[in-house]
Amino acid sequence: MTIAPADEFESHRARLFGLAYRMLGSAEEAEDTVQDAYLRFSGADRTAIEMPGAWLAKVVTNLCLTRLTSARARRERYVGPWLPEPVLTSDGMLGPLESAEQRDAVSFALLVLLERLTPTERAVYVLREAFAYGHREIADALDLTEANCRQLYRRAVRRVGEPETRFEPEPERRAELVTSFLTAARDGDLAGLEKLLAADVTWYSDGGGKVTAARRPIDGRDKVLRFLAGALDGLARGIDLTTAEINGATAVAAWADGTLLTVLSFELRDGLVTGARAVVNPDKLVFVRRQLTPP
Repeated sequence: MTIAPADEFESHRARLFGLAYRMLGSAEEAEDTVQDAYLRFSGADRTAIEMPGAWLAKVVTNLCLTRLTSARARRERYVGPWLPEPVLTSDGMLGPLESAEQRDAVSFALLVLLERLTPTERAVYVLREAFAYGHREIADALDLTEANCRQLYRRAVRRVGEPETRFEPEPERRAELVTSFLTAARDGDLAGLEKLLAADVTWYSDGGGKVTAARRPIDGRDKVLRFLAGALDGLARGIDLTTAEINGATAVAAWADGTLLTVLSFELRDGLVTGARAVVNPDKLVFVRRQLTPP
């Protein structure tokens, strides 16, 4: 029985989206890339495709490489810190996230670090780390030699850092810390927030020049607290705070009259917030707003 191209493709869609998102850091672009791959698949001679999954992964990877080449130039001109687009992951959108390694692979922290890599290094790293490809499989996907892929992988690992340095508390403990932050923010409790922040905490805001946002990282607990003191005034003007699993970890979403204003993710160490990343660029909130149900 011949399987229709659309049905065959659908069985691979989630995996392809996960690959494209990890490569690009953009859910909207990942969706477009997956759609481009479908068009190529539906128009291809399927009798010549022995392994559709591998064929599609190769197509998506190379489409992402093309997009990354142009994205690097755009990001060099980007206004303020660049952060990835948030994605709701409690519904399995980015695949299973049961282990610390799997959660780390989609975290804001890692996706930002991947920006250090060349497009080809990023492809090798993602295929190896997130999808457990062997070096021979990676070489086939990228039309490189196996030896070259090994070299690129070693270089990528050095530039990104060892994963154990990024692993954070277990999900339950993390949720408790984020809930404590949320409660203190709702209560306007700056003393409570101060207890949750590490002395060397850094706050990043991605407004992309579309909305008001800090254009440089805010370093240090005292400066972050002063920033939060001003931000908390908005809670008195009808802003609702909720939590959701975003990019594999509990995060905070801020809403006003059903409009998603920001998604705030945290980096935690030793029970304290060491980093906070706020996506406020409305263009980057379109995808996750569709996933979330407004309060």
